[in-house]
Amino acid sequence: MATTSAAIAQQNSFTNQVLHGNCIEKMHEMPANSIDFILTDPPYLVNYRDRDGRTIQNDTNADWLRPAMREAYRTLKQNRLMLCFYGWTKVDEFFAAWKDAGFQPVGHIVFRKTYSSKSRFLSYRHEQAYLLAKGRPPLPKQPVADVIDMPYSGNKLHPTQKPVEPLAQLIRSFTLPGELVLDPFAGSGSSCAAASLTGRRYIGVEMDDAYFQQASERMARVHARTATGRSS
Repeated sequence: MATTSAAIAQQNSFTNQVLHGNCIEKMHEMPANSIDFILTDPPYLVNYRDRDGRTIQNDTNADWLRPAMREAYRTLKQNRLMLCFYGWTKVDEFFAAWKDAGFQPVGHIVFRKTYSSKSRFLSYRHEQAYLLAKGRPPLPKQPVADVIDMPYSGNKLHPTQKPVEPLAQLIRSFTLPGELVLDPFAGSGSSCAAASLTGRRYIGVEMDDAYFQQASERMARVHARTATGRSS
C-alpha cells in the first residue's frame, strides 16, 4: 500500500485503539514504514489450553505465521525493532517466518518466572523472545538485560497474559515518548497498556471476540487512569 493521505488518515484512526479482526488484514490497511516498535506475543503453535479450558485462536497451525510477519515487517519503519515472543518447540517455524519477511535477529531475551508453568523433563520457569531488526537500528543508550524477571500476571483476562512492567521496560528502552507501538496479537492488551502508561501511542489487533472485549475494557480503564495523572 502506498503511503497516501487516506492511508495516513486511516492509521490515525487506528491509533490508541484495539482493533477487532485478523491482524494480517488490519496491518495491510496500515501504511508501510509507519510503526516505531512492534511488541507482540503470538500463538506458539502448541494447541494451548489452560486449566479453565481457555484456548487461543490459530494455535494449532502456522498458516498465518509467514503472512503476518511479512505485514509486520512492511509496517515497521526502517532501522527499527520488533520484539516477538515465540514457542521454543516451534522455533524453526518462527525463525523461517522472520527471515522470510526480512528480519534479522539482534538479541534474545529470557523472561524468568518465579513459578513453574509446566513440568516434564524440566520444570518450565521462563518465557523467551527474539529481538528482530529491520535494517540497522541504532544501539540503545542503556541496553536492557537479556534476562528479565516476569512476575505472575494472574491470567485473569487471558490464558497467557503478560505482566505490564517487563513490557514497559522494553518499550522505554526501544522507543521515545510519543512514538507508535504495534501489537498485532494483542490478547488482553498488556502491550497496549504498557505503551499507554509510558507515554507512547499504540495500536493493538485482536481477533478473538472475548479477548478483544477484555482488551478494550482494560484500555478504557487505562485511559481513565492516565487522564487523571495516575498510572499502574
